[in-house]
Amino acid sequence: MKTAITEMFGIEHPIIQGGMHMVGYAEMAAAVSNAGGLGTITALSVGSPKDLANEIARCRDMTDKPFAVNLTFLPIVNTPDYPGFVKAIIEGGVKAVETAGRNPAQVMPYLKDAGISVIHKCTSVRHALKAQEIGCDAVSVDGFECGGHPGEDDIPNMVLLPRAADELEIPFVSSGGQADGRSLVASLAMGAQGMNMGTRFLCTQEAPVHQNVKDAIVAASELDTRLVMRPLRNTERVMTNDAVERLIEKEKELGDKITFNDVINEVAGVYPKIMKDGDMDAGAWSCGMVAGLINDIPTCQQLIDRIMTEADEIITKRLGGFLAA
Repeated sequence: MKTAITEMFGIEHPIIQGGMHMVGYAEMAAAVSNAGGLGTITALSVGSPKDLANEIARCRDMTDKPFAVNLTFLPIVNTPDYPGFVKAIIEGGVKAVETAGRNPAQVMPYLKDAGISVIHKCTSVRHALKAQEIGCDAVSVDGFECGGHPGEDDIPNMVLLPRAADELEIPFVSSGGQADGRSLVASLAMGAQGMNMGTRFLCTQEAPVHQNVKDAIVAASELDTRLVMRPLRNTERVMTNDAVERLIEKEKELGDKITFNDVINEVAGVYPKIMKDGDMDAGAWSCGMVAGLINDIPTCQQLIDRIMTEADEIITKRLGGFLAA
């Protein structure tokens, strides 16, 4: 399938594996890229710029296909070495960067001068337009269904994607609620040029996380995610568990008096315990509503092949049948 996104990133299928904390390592990115999509290494998960350079080199040993690096700009006290990360990306010969979080304007001149294509994650049309204005080549439009941070506007993709299509001049991909061929065809129909998947790729054989995480996603329905930290205007969609339910009770009890310190035990530093150790009640971890559509743990190759086969059948057979005389 050829779209503006496959042409931009030099990939076979318009499917991107978005950056995921403590998931986006070389083996994950390489598996997606080898299957024809665009795999992504998550810079802040690997640690330092030196570690990122090593991870990029590891990925190059695993694939000769294009892959991206995710660079997330966080509002934290101890600012990561972003200039060092950018240098590692450029020197590593990476030609695609997914930015997320705050406005990436500070690094855009360096990335563009190096001939790197930048796709920025956005949860609103206004943010997507700003990304276009500062020179991003594409955007990933995250609907309210997404795992992680959906923003504060609560606009689902059935409205958000067509709105993005109405306003944007640069290409965009859908993100949030994407899982299969139906997702891809629907996204294309609403103006996207491809789709970005997080939770679905988390539940693959190559995803470098504990089996308990994958089993939890398979067992979950679309009703098993919760929105936390909404009173702090840092809303995150997470899989429900005992820690999350405790967090929600604190939010109800404290109301507008709540501070980050009140929930720090449930949200800070919990990912190693969950993703590596498989302690599923250690705290809050990002998961999309799309868990309700995930029923197996395929390889990345099997998943992407299945998506493209389903999409082809929907476009050429089911939808084509509606036009028959």
